[in-house]
Order: sequence, then C-alpha cells, then structure tokens
Amino acid sequence: MPEAMLAVRNLTKAFRGLIAVKDVSFEVRQGEILAVIGPNGAGKTTCFNLIAGALKPTSGEILFKGERISGRMPEDIADRGVIRTFQIVRPMRGMTVLENAMIGAFCRTPNVSDASDIAISSLARFGLRPKAEMSAASLTLPDRKMLELARAVSAQPKLLLLDEVMAGLRPSEGDQIVAAIKDLHASGVTVLLIEHVMRVVMALAQRVVVLHHGEKIAEGTPTEVGNDRAVIESYLGKRAKLA
Repeated sequence: MPEAMLAVRNLTKAFRGLIAVKDVSFEVRQGEILAVIGPNGAGKTTCFNLIAGALKPTSGEILFKGERISGRMPEDIADRGVIRTFQIVRPMRGMTVLENAMIGAFCRTPNVSDASDIAISSLARFGLRPKAEMSAASLTLPDRKMLELARAVSAQPKLLLLDEVMAGLRPSEGDQIVAAIKDLHASGVTVLLIEHVMRVVMALAQRVVVLHHGEKIAEGTPTEVGNDRAVIESYLGKRAKLA
C-alpha cells in the first residue's frame, strides 16, 4: 500500500459553541486522488482551511510527509508543497494571465525569468498559453478556473488541494477540467479534492471520505461509499447512489 503523504488525525475545529469539524481522521496516500464529499455545512472547507493553514485546529494534528504542519502559517505549508485552489476564483484583474500564473511560480523561485518559464509551461498545460498576455479580467469563468489551476501548478505542488473546481461550470466545461486534473495526476501530483458533482468524483477519485455535520461517516472506494446506507440517507438521498 502506498505511504501516506498527508495524515489527518482526530482533527477538531470549534468556533465558540459551534463544532465545525469533530474528531476527523483520514490519510491521503502518495500518488492518489482522494475526494471529500458531503452536504453543505458538513465541514469540508473548514477541513481544507485547517490543512492549508488558514485556520488552526482546536485539537488533533495534521502531518505532511511525517512532519506536523497543523498550526503552521499558510506560507510555511505552501513552501512544503501543499498548494490549494479556491472555489470562488478571484484572479488579479489588473494583471495579465501570465502574471497571475507567475504568482504561483514565485513560491519556487525569486527569478522573474524562471518564474515566467514555469508559468508559461503551466498555462500551456491548461490551454491558456495563447491568452498569456490578455488581462485576467477578460477571461470567461471556465478560463478563470483553468487559470486558478495554472497558478497552483506553477507553485509545483506535491499535494494539490482542489476546492470545488467544477462549481458554476456546464458539464462540457467540467469535462475539460476533469481531463486536466487527470493529466496533472498522471504527471505525479497527489490530489485531495472537495466536490459536489458526483460524476466527477466517480471519474477522478480512487477513494472517498464523507463528512456530515463535521464528522466522518464513511470512507472507501466510490462504489463502496455509494452503497453505504448512512451516506445514502444523509447525503445522496434514499433513492440515489454514487454509482
């Protein structure tokens, strides 16, 4: 079995009287795509924010390659290779597409020429190379999603955290994102994603973790999770399944 790249152990986050994440544990194995699913308010994004360093846990710990990263600053975590995207994409509108992608590259090099080369390569991966000199403000939503991925990939992630990258996209547009993520994964990047679109989960994930009211209620392959009674009743609906 591949080794765990990321280990989340008994993670809890409380906001005064509200417990957003409660005693959650799971691992992301080297080289896999793991999906975290659950209804709105399940604690998925809070869990992401804890991993990325935007929030500090109330209790529990997060290990990346055996090193405790919980409680560290986001830039320290990013420097170790844990890079995230955001569900609501907000590129720097006064900058070009290339300059936006270079922001990620500056995580790895202070040299402008080198950062430009890295960013151009990332833009090419996501079909944005011809739009490199365009203003980011002029991009359509699908292209802004691709730019968000290109910026993250320019930071050369070891573990990429994808927060609902399909949100707001039509199925055909989502298919392009799925193909891009598959290509990225094939290049050796481990992926942890939050996603609501179940056909995307089926297309991408080797394993799935299900959160509900801040707690983990299931973990397994997409088929196993889709047949889990607790998941069907609490999230998918009594007549629905993942597969």
